[in-house]
Amino acid sequence: MTTVGIGTHTKQQALASLSDMTLDLTPIQVDEYVARIQKAQAYMQANDIAAIFLNAGTNLAYFTGMRWYASERMVGAILPAKGDVQYIAPYFEIGSLNGFKVINGPIRGWQEHQSPYQLFIAVLEEMGITGNATIGIDESAQFFIVDGINKAQKNFKLVNAKPVTAHCRMHKSPNELALIQAAMNMTLAVHQATASILYEGITTSEVEAFIKQAHQKVGASGNYFCIVLFGVATSFPHGVKHPQVLKQGDMVLIDTGCKVHDYLSDITRSYVFGEATERQRQFWHYEKAAQLAAFDAAKLSARCEDVDTAARSYLAAQGLGPEYQTPGCPHRTGHGIGLDIHEWPYLVGGDKTPLAKGMCFSNEPMLVVPDEFGIRLEDHFYMTEHGPKWFTEPSYSISDPFGLATAI
Repeated sequence: MTTVGIGTHTKQQALASLSDMTLDLTPIQVDEYVARIQKAQAYMQANDIAAIFLNAGTNLAYFTGMRWYASERMVGAILPAKGDVQYIAPYFEIGSLNGFKVINGPIRGWQEHQSPYQLFIAVLEEMGITGNATIGIDESAQFFIVDGINKAQKNFKLVNAKPVTAHCRMHKSPNELALIQAAMNMTLAVHQATASILYEGITTSEVEAFIKQAHQKVGASGNYFCIVLFGVATSFPHGVKHPQVLKQGDMVLIDTGCKVHDYLSDITRSYVFGEATERQRQFWHYEKAAQLAAFDAAKLSARCEDVDTAARSYLAAQGLGPEYQTPGCPHRTGHGIGLDIHEWPYLVGGDKTPLAKGMCFSNEPMLVVPDEFGIRLEDHFYMTEHGPKWFTEPSYSISDPFGLATAI
């Protein structure tokens, strides 16, 4: 039996079937940024953290709405436990940064020949933060920033700001969930369209180009990332150097996502081009069952590592693994998602974070059969007050991955 929904359309027909899916979406508003700052400050006060430095990147964007890129120059914001945000940037960037400002606060500038780290310390002191105060540094800050601050200060205790940033960011608001849901819906539509244009002889490069066009058609700027693999290359979780050409009987693995108002999608589908062998069917079934075992274990207050254990225990019962050995699942079961494609917490051994409302996770206990094929079914779920809920329904079957036959 050939796979349903594969190779049924031309590229033009597939693109014509897609339309903009972003027209009714609302980006994060000022009141939500204010609430995030208040939540962080409450945590900081309770844990005796006087201030944190938010580096240019997703932490700066999350708390202040300012979108700026990390570079060799220190750009960011000081978020004190009490008081208003103050930004730090090169003087020549202040005009640009003012245009990106959502949360008000002065931008303290440093000239190219001056030390931004000395300025950082001076601003803290102006805020009344002195002595042996604890200062959190953004976990994504480059080493040169941490090193520069450490050399400029005398008595501060520098710590990782992750307990503050993760405390806030791992629990998604209804607005965040809506944006992630929209991005997931868009990428799932792109997956279905992509499957429909496959034909023997198409290259992975051609498929990647189509996926970019398809994401643009549904309203994204393009792919946030894209992995397309055929045949033996599917056994390498994140790809190989060279493009492949599609052949009958090849396992197909496509992992892609897009960004919508800064929030990300990330979905993987695996299926066979042509008719699947009994071995391919068997391992595909193992993968789907492991994904469902993980989902069923995602109970409120269960630990993240318990979800990983559930998938891995099922696979071990089928003679796969054990643990991270192959044939089996060589990587964690899942990761958080939001402004970053991979963020806290993680569904992996050792992560004892209790599952709580608002947390979002990928569920992808990928199976690798070295030198043969790999199968990754990746969907995401989020925790509600009643337990886990899928953003996208899992792949239906290896012969009907998008459930097209059952929908008729």
